[in-house]
This record gives sequence, C-alpha cells and structure tokens, in this order.
Amino acid sequence: MDKLLIEGGIPLAGEIAISGAKNAALPLLCAALLTREPLTLTNVPDLHDIDTMLKLLVQMGVKVSREKVGAGGTASAAPAAMSGTASVTLDASGLDNPVAPYDLVKTMRAAVLVLGPLAARCGEARVSLPGGCAIGARPVDQHIRGLQAMGAEITVEQGYVHARTTAAGGKLKGARLFTDMVTVTGTENLMMAACLADGESVIENAAREPEVVDLANCLIAMGARISGAGTDVIRIQGVDRLSGTTHRIMPDRIETGTYLCAAAATGGAVRLTNTSSSYLDVVIDKLMDAGCEISLERATINLKAPPRLKAVSIRTAPYPAFPTDMQAQFMAINTVADGTAIMRETIFENRFMHAVELIRLGADIKIDGNTAFVTGVGKLDGATVMATDLRASASLVIAGLAAQGETIVDRIYHLDRGYEQMETKLAALGARVRRVK
Repeated sequence: MDKLLIEGGIPLAGEIAISGAKNAALPLLCAALLTREPLTLTNVPDLHDIDTMLKLLVQMGVKVSREKVGAGGTASAAPAAMSGTASVTLDASGLDNPVAPYDLVKTMRAAVLVLGPLAARCGEARVSLPGGCAIGARPVDQHIRGLQAMGAEITVEQGYVHARTTAAGGKLKGARLFTDMVTVTGTENLMMAACLADGESVIENAAREPEVVDLANCLIAMGARISGAGTDVIRIQGVDRLSGTTHRIMPDRIETGTYLCAAAATGGAVRLTNTSSSYLDVVIDKLMDAGCEISLERATINLKAPPRLKAVSIRTAPYPAFPTDMQAQFMAINTVADGTAIMRETIFENRFMHAVELIRLGADIKIDGNTAFVTGVGKLDGATVMATDLRASASLVIAGLAAQGETIVDRIYHLDRGYEQMETKLAALGARVRRVK
C-alpha cells in the first residue's frame, strides 16, 4: 500500500494548474446514460473514482474513449485504462446491462448516480447500495423516495436497490419532489431522471452547489429543459430524448481550496491557474481573516501567507456556506495558527477522525460532539499518521508540510480518489514529498 513521505517545514512557492472537479465529473459521466448519442467531456481529472465510474459504465454497455494530454500539451488517443486524461467520449447507444454491481460500487458512493438515468432511459435499474469514505451515514432514501414519487417501483433486496417503471411506455412521471435534507447527489440523480420523465418535475429544497449547476448546464446543452439550477427550487420539463454534446468540466473548487490551505499553513506564496474564485467566496474570506493576502485574476488565484496565521472559526453548512469538504483542511491550518478556533461540523456526524491523527503531530485539539476546539501550537513535529477519508488525507498532508521533520501519511489511496497527482503538484511548489511503498 502506497504512502506519502513528507519532509516538512518548507514554504510552498510557485504555480500549478487546478484539475477538473471530481464532484462535477462523476454525475456528468452518468449523464451519458440518458442519450444514444456521444457525450464528450473535457477537463476530466485523472482519478481513481473516475476510473471506477468508467469501468462501471463500460460493463453496462457504454463505449468509452479517452484522450490524454501528451508532451507539449497535445492530445493523443489512449485506451480507457490509460491515465493523464484530458477528455472522455461516451457512447451509450449500446446500453444493455442496467446493473451496478457491488464490486465496483463498494468504494465509491457516487455510483448511486446511475440509478436515476438508468430508470429514466431503460425503465429499470439494479444498483448496489454504495460505499465510499467512512465519514458517517449518507443514506440514499432521498433518491429512492424521489423516484417513487415519479412512479418507480422500488425494492431493496440483498444489498441492491431495484427500480422499475410500471407506467405504460416505461416512462417516469413528472412529480413534485421534496427532499427532507439538502442532498447534492440526490438532487443530481432526480434532476437527471426528470429530464426524460413525462411532464414537469419540481425539486424543492434542492442543493445549490456549483457542481449541480455544471450538470444542469450540460443537460441543457443536450436538450433538457431545466430552470432554477443554483437555487433551492429546480424545475424540469421532461423531453422525449436528449442529444449528445461537448462540455468542459468546471475547475475543482475543493482542490483549489486545499492548495490554498497548504500554502497558508507553510507560510508560502502560490499562484493557482485554471480555477475560479466565484465558487470559493467563503473559503477565500476565511483565509483573508487568517491573515493571507489574496488577489484574483481571470481563472487565477494568488495567495501570500503571513509569517503566522490567525485562528479562524468555521461552521459547515450546505452551499453557499462553508463547505464540509474544506473543514479538515482548515483544521490543519488552525493547528499552527495564533489563537483558538471553534469548528462546528453540521453535515456529517463522523467527520473529525483526522483530529486524532493531527494530535499525533503535536496539535492541541479537543472534541465535544460536533464541535472541535483547536488551539494553535508553535510547531508540529513529523510522525506517522493514517488517513481515514479523502479530505482527512488532505489535512494530514497539509499538516505534514507544515511540521518539522519527516511525516509519513499512510493509506493514501483515499487521496488518489480525489486529488490528481498531488505529490507531483506539491513538488512543483517546492515541497519535499514522494510516494513510497
């Protein structure tokens, strides 16, 4: 199992490009199931989760071709298993196996995103209950209730969700869909299903995340009739068919925030390109509260950190509030900041597991339920730590970069699920980091 070996204490400096957003790419790949025509996605990140989703689609009968960026930035044809992805073309005209098996779904919760498109296109879907990061219960009941409201008959047997349309013609029916909680994947799943439903669907209490808007923009380009994406009420008028299109995936706002935090924690100065500040207002505001100087250009963010950060308190909540996917990274920077930060996690009930590992590096953290009290220390000391989930992995890397001495981050397969070539990008910023067996 791979590990990251980090020699800390070096301020990050330089320029790197941000990859396409994992959390936008995964539902966009699933959108290919809604049409018989090719869908081409560009700016696709090279991640394990992307590979897993493509394997899942291939076994359903989808043809996948990829192009990678070669030397000098040129594109070249590559087989589906090759890394370095720049674009992916998916042809679901031969879709013949609407099943998502456990062996592919168990490591990635986002695989549930095939449920809505398969039910809408095929009138049937059999999808294993999902796995993913161990950060708390993330039930799929909102997805199931929404599809039931659209006329699907749902059974859960032997760990699989089996959805079947019973109406004449095998089509879902437009419906009013109200989710009890704000759910990003639930909103995306139901929005895709509603695109081919008979009549109008209204999703209330919808997620407002930029990734939802990115998916909606692609679906609209395919011929869907969607309004309200980015608000808490989304209206979809079903159409008979969708066409193919070409769509560029948005930049990864969480990767952007992670590298900004890494530079801040190490007292560095970085320039991030191929990104956007428009999705990161609250994160940038908090980094400025911590004492960082930030300047914005078109598709570029520049950050210069002070000699020592100021502690910043946060409370996670659905977009546009502070993202839960940035909580762990801010805990890492608060461990070396001046003062005490109060950090409240309101999305997932089990997302402070990285705190114990940060304490191994010398952090002063006390946990009380869903609240963490982080008092900054003069320095962290390198140690061996173990990653428990994707964003926790990033927080441990940030802390290791700021720590004195050598830090080993174990179980970094989590990192490979969500960060494209992290050690390569960090090395380009001057970090002493390498992957070891």
